[in-house]
Amino acid sequence: MFFDIGPTELLALLVVAVIIFGPERLPQFARKAAHLVRYVRTMAGNAQNQLKKELGPGFEDVDFRDLNPKAFIKKHLLDDVEPIVADVKSEFTASTAAGKGLTKDLTETLTSVKTLDGDEAEVNGSGVATAPVRVLTPFDPDAT
Repeated sequence: MFFDIGPTELLALLVVAVIIFGPERLPQFARKAAHLVRYVRTMAGNAQNQLKKELGPGFEDVDFRDLNPKAFIKKHLLDDVEPIVADVKSEFTASTAAGKGLTKDLTETLTSVKTLDGDEAEVNGSGVATAPVRVLTPFDPDAT
């Protein structure tokens, strides 16, 4: 919302205001607060107009929001970085699309696995290939 106040904090402030001022005086205070905000905005607008007028020619199009340090940094420094960030994002999305295609090809390849003998292996539901059962001949290391 505004001033980094969340909705629950705003609700708590309203409850405290009702308790402190009472329900009968709260509308009067709300009206006075609205008049105060309007007065401050008018005074700030007049100060900006007077400053533009006194700065003279060449400063008619001054945007006072650019004088905020955050806005200044964003305007002058981050504008150069944004095209680079956009390029990196597009390359990342292209590589993820290529990776998805690669994983699809890999899963298709793994489902049709052949054993060393050339026999088709069966792939169970978990993706593990099971070769046909072969009978191994006994091996005696002492006999050789």
